[in-house]
Amino acid sequence: MQLMMYIGNDMIESVPLSEEHISQPGYLGKFKRMLKDKYAELIRESKTPPEFLVVDITPSSRSASAQS
Repeated sequence: MQLMMYIGNDMIESVPLSEEHISQPGYLGKFKRMLKDKYAELIRESKTPPEFLVVDITPSSRSASAQS
C-alpha cells in the first residue's frame, strides 16, 4: 500500500505503508505530517491544499485470473 500526496493534479510523493498498521490510530497521520513538513514551501506557494490518497498497488488474484 502507498500513501500518495497530491497538490492539484501533480503527485508530489508516494510513501510505502505497512498494511498491518493502517488501522492503528495516528499511523497515517504521522506520514501526512511528515510530507506536509517536507513540502511546506510548496504547499504555501500553491493555491490548493494537499490531498492524500491511500492506494493498494499490489495486483489482486481476481485481476490476475481474469487475464487468463
